[in-house]
Amino acid sequence: MNAARKWTMLLCALLVLPISTAYRISGLWSASILIGLAAAGHQGFSANLYTLSSDLFPSRAVASVVGIGGMAGAIGGMLTAEIVGHILQWTGSYMIPFFIASSAYLFALLFIHLLSPKLIPAQIGHAQ
Repeated sequence: MNAARKWTMLLCALLVLPISTAYRISGLWSASILIGLAAAGHQGFSANLYTLSSDLFPSRAVASVVGIGGMAGAIGGMLTAEIVGHILQWTGSYMIPFFIASSAYLFALLFIHLLSPKLIPAQIGHAQ
């Protein structure tokens, strides 16, 4: 399970990497294909991320874990929108935001691997 999940997530993360060049693409079709490839990688990564929660936590805790993750993602998205606005004002280019977006999945996978190298399920005790 560990190797298959992480290899799949790595493949999905690699599908997102070309989005770092999106700010330079001028053609409609090439931009659409590039964005579609990144969207496919994102969907595969996120589907595995949701399943990862059910692999690592007991069924009674999965909804809370996913909810906390969703909340953190929403707060991160809010902060990212603010930061990207400042970057665009400062540089006038989408280069930095697209580079960050393209590498975020690889960093997320690295973080997952460092936190749980073998994807061993968490042991949550019962309240007495």
